[in-house]
Amino acid sequence: MKKILGVKNLGKIYGSGCPRCLESTGPEAGSNICSHCGSVVAAANISFDLHAGEILGIMGESGSGKSTIVKMLFFDEEPSLGEAVFFDSERQWDLFSLNAAQQRWLRNRRFGIVYQNPHLGLNFHFSAGGNIAERLLMSDLANYDQIRERARDLLTRTEVMPERMDESPKQFSGGMQQRVQIAKALSTSPPVLFLDEVTTGLDLSVQARILDLILEIQQELGTAMIAVTHDLGVIRLLATRTIVMKNGRIIEAGLTDQILEDPQHAYTQQLVASAL
Repeated sequence: MKKILGVKNLGKIYGSGCPRCLESTGPEAGSNICSHCGSVVAAANISFDLHAGEILGIMGESGSGKSTIVKMLFFDEEPSLGEAVFFDSERQWDLFSLNAAQQRWLRNRRFGIVYQNPHLGLNFHFSAGGNIAERLLMSDLANYDQIRERARDLLTRTEVMPERMDESPKQFSGGMQQRVQIAKALSTSPPVLFLDEVTTGLDLSVQARILDLILEIQQELGTAMIAVTHDLGVIRLLATRTIVMKNGRIIEAGLTDQILEDPQHAYTQQLVASAL
């Protein structure tokens, strides 16, 4: 299977940092706050590969650092340590050595993201269709009729009634706002899609429909995805491989079935047991 993303020793430290930050934080220390300088080590020593067409799950409790990883890869946050390479068709991109224009180009054309909070992923001053058009205008599609047709197709595909495409997302339910976010993220057919707690706060029936939609998209388009969640049910349904995080570090990684059926780390065992 073709590797599409390679991440090595990625890390993010909030604060001044000191030479002892890494050794004094993590699961063994039971904290991600450095006892010497007070900096927060949100993530450290994060290494993994993402392959074309797979869904990789990143699981952990709130504050474990899982969302920070996605934010760094999507250029919402600047990393303190490490590197990441995106293998795009014939070209390799060293993500953290790119200038702002190159990062914007990748965000707008080759990556997509769906945030837990739709306010981060949608412009509530635009209509549902306008949100998709905004992203398409940054790609090669500049014809008004083509953009509108593409927006209509995407909204239909994500179960948003096309007759509502000119309404503001403010008037939509949380589940429908997430569908508009998904449609917007998919508008440029990105090879990589980041999902950051996309079902948190939604009713169970809505969660199930959103997850079904994500699986359909992955199977139909072959989009590689990183799904960040604290919900074992989401991991079980979506992810082929899973990374488990605690206090900013990876504590376990492997095939999802293996991790859920025979967890090795005490923390993972506790997580799995609590979900039974």
